[in-house]
Order: sequence, then structure tokens, then C-alpha cells
Amino acid sequence: MPAAVSAASGQPSPGIQLGVVQEVLLALLAKEPSHGYQLRAGLQLALGPLADALKEGQVYVTLTRLERAGLVSSERVGQANLSERKVYTLTAAGRQRVIDWLADTSWPKPAPAEFHLKLVAAAAAGLGDPQRIVDTQRHAVLAELAAVQRAALAESSGSAAGLLLEGVVLRLQADLHWLESCARFWTKPKKSQEGRP
Repeated sequence: MPAAVSAASGQPSPGIQLGVVQEVLLALLAKEPSHGYQLRAGLQLALGPLADALKEGQVYVTLTRLERAGLVSSERVGQANLSERKVYTLTAAGRQRVIDWLADTSWPKPAPAEFHLKLVAAAAAGLGDPQRIVDTQRHAVLAELAAVQRAALAESSGSAAGLLLEGVVLRLQADLHWLESCARFWTKPKKSQEGRP
């Protein structure tokens, strides 16, 4: 489940795991080879206060797993007056995984943090147009909304299932409203957009 912000404190909820960290790291590497510190900084820039949900070593553990899976490769690179750093590069299999992820319209509940990361990663990697991704997602949510509305109309008045379907309709309508905000944001000139790594 993506990071959520506590209404009381405005801070990220404790113990939250971001399920898309792997894909986002791969997408950031599609832009250019990077070391872990750069990748973590990119995630923090994209997520703002939600980045606090990431544990300190999560980026490095994830990179190790991605390397074992053959999605990234790494090499130690020396730097003047500094210790060596491990630089990660995307493999062909990793690039294909990013392309598949960007094309995926499955819609996790709740969606904003994960989908936001997908848009930021697509823009950073140059592998996808955030506006096109928003449009594709909007079509998928509209199709789901139409199906749920048809099912709700088929329910008898006052049924428990009808109440559940009403909640699903309201959630999907909220998702569409947020997607409209995403569409407006990603059509702005680059200069005015914050949160892009």
C-alpha cells in the first residue's frame, strides 16, 4: 500500500512500504546511471514528506535485489579525493520492465502516491509522456466507473451490495478528479513543475 499521511500530524504513517520503489528506481536509472545517494535524493524530491516512509537503507537493499534479478548492473567508480561509489546501470531486462510498468493501468487503492511516482519516473527517465499516461489511466478508470455504475443500478434499493457499490463509485469519481489535477500539472511548462528529479 502506498504511503499515507496521518490527518492528525500531517506526517507519513509509520511502517509504510512503497510497493513501487523498485520500478521507480529502474525508471530513474533509465535516464542515466546513478549511485544510491542520487536515486534516494530523486525519490525524496518526488515524494516530499511522504519520502519519510522510506527506511534509510531501503534504496540500497532494493538495488541489491534488482541487481540479483538481472535488472541492473553495478560497478565501483573511483572519485577524486573521495571513496569509491557503486554506480548502477539499467540492463535491457530492466528497461523492458520499466516500459511494461509505465504501460500498466492497474489502479492500486488508494492510488495517488504510486501513480505520482510513475509520472515523475516517466518524466525523469524520458521513457513515457506523463500526460499520455494520465490519459490512459483516466480511460481505464472511466471504464471501471461505468461498469460499477451499471452494477449499482442493477441492485435493489437499500441493498448492502448497493451501499458498497456506491462507495466504489465515489472512490472512482475522486480518482478521476485527482487525475484531472495531474493532467493540468503535467501540461504546465517544465519550469513551473516542482518535484521532478
